[in-house]
Amino acid sequence: MSRILVVDDEKSMRDFFEILLRREQHEVATAASGEAALDHLARHTCDLVITDLKMPRVSGLDVLAGCKRLSPDTEVLVITAYSAVETAIEAMRLGAFHYLSKPFNNEEIKIVIEKALEKRRLVTENQQLRSAVLEGEPFQRIIGRSEPIREIFRQIRQIAPTRSTVLITGESGSGKELVARAVHAASPRAEGVFVVVNCGAIPQDLMESELFGHVRGAFTGAVADKRGMAEVADRGTLFLDEIGELPPLMQVKLLRLLQERRFKRVGGTSEIEADLRIIAATNRVLETEVQAGRFREDLYFRLNVIQLHVPPLRDRREDILLLAHHFLGKFSRDLGRTLRGFSREALEIVQVYSFPGNVRELENLVERAVAFETGEWITPESLPPRVVEAFHRGDLGPDGRDPGVETLGPGFTLDQYIERIERHHLNEALRAAGGSVTKAAERLGLSFRSMRYKLAKYGIRR
Repeated sequence: MSRILVVDDEKSMRDFFEILLRREQHEVATAASGEAALDHLARHTCDLVITDLKMPRVSGLDVLAGCKRLSPDTEVLVITAYSAVETAIEAMRLGAFHYLSKPFNNEEIKIVIEKALEKRRLVTENQQLRSAVLEGEPFQRIIGRSEPIREIFRQIRQIAPTRSTVLITGESGSGKELVARAVHAASPRAEGVFVVVNCGAIPQDLMESELFGHVRGAFTGAVADKRGMAEVADRGTLFLDEIGELPPLMQVKLLRLLQERRFKRVGGTSEIEADLRIIAATNRVLETEVQAGRFREDLYFRLNVIQLHVPPLRDRREDILLLAHHFLGKFSRDLGRTLRGFSREALEIVQVYSFPGNVRELENLVERAVAFETGEWITPESLPPRVVEAFHRGDLGPDGRDPGVETLGPGFTLDQYIERIERHHLNEALRAAGGSVTKAAERLGLSFRSMRYKLAKYGIRR
């Protein structure tokens, strides 16, 4: 239910709108003058103001200006006689959403009002999502409020104070390094360094030197002593990413580091104490790697003291929009853009996409959208074509379920679910009918008027 203020010096017009809007289940207030309207707006928040343009003393343009000053996100519709259309257009230039010309068509009025309220809801939702993003900051920018992410937060709080080795599992791009950084930041070692070693990116013949260092003359090119990452991470945390890629020889040497907390540089004779915490991450199933003989079982058990699993993005859909808004703010700043948020249709497309590349893919999607978008809202035209096409095809997600079909869980609302399904079938019917509204309405069993109303409601172009 939306809060609407009707402003008109003619009682018959106030009564007309009050009856019409109350039938649509809206909360309606009326004002007989511009002065009364501004007084109401100073004391109450409204979603929509419908005001006559021509009123004595305080005109509709004055009401529009006052409304935008007091509540910039409140939408304003102006009422005008046919002869004053130029003034109405001026009102739109000053921030009005649209204008209504007398005499009125009731169905047209309902459509325009619904579109104005839809824009207001969209602005509110984007603001709420941006606010929710800020709540994730204590965990090193792990953005989320879904139950799987809340469980990750609880586990981090429990294990961070310990020295125990942690194994983080999850698909590529799901945010394993962010979780590792959060464990470090919440631990007593937070003042120490967090050192990252990507085990899959370092050549095998350089891995030992990179991890443990070397002494001068240990091999050709070793012209000076060099500290390894294990030594650099002293009193801090050593993060071994893609641990499943570690070659067999290095698995043995890492096992000794975990068992004895000491190591030797390549070519060195003295042992170096290692006061560090080791966190490893992998997108492989290490149990399978052990069974296949590619990963040492004893090393697996040493690493898997505490295991944290980062769920894929498709299993925490409640976080998708939060992350999308986080990246929108980030790339808007980076690219010098001013964007208000995502359009309703763009949000729906992003919400149901399966994201096989997880958070990293979502981040790339938003960066592309910010770069391509020319308006103030991210629209489907700025999203990657493969994502939009998957939405229109109704592709199944990786788990074999229709991503548009939701179960009752955190963040579920029946209205949004029904709206998403309705929008999908409207688009499908239009496409099948070659853009003909009449034929699409027939396919859906709707009257032409109802079809036109729904298209306008969801902002769907033919």
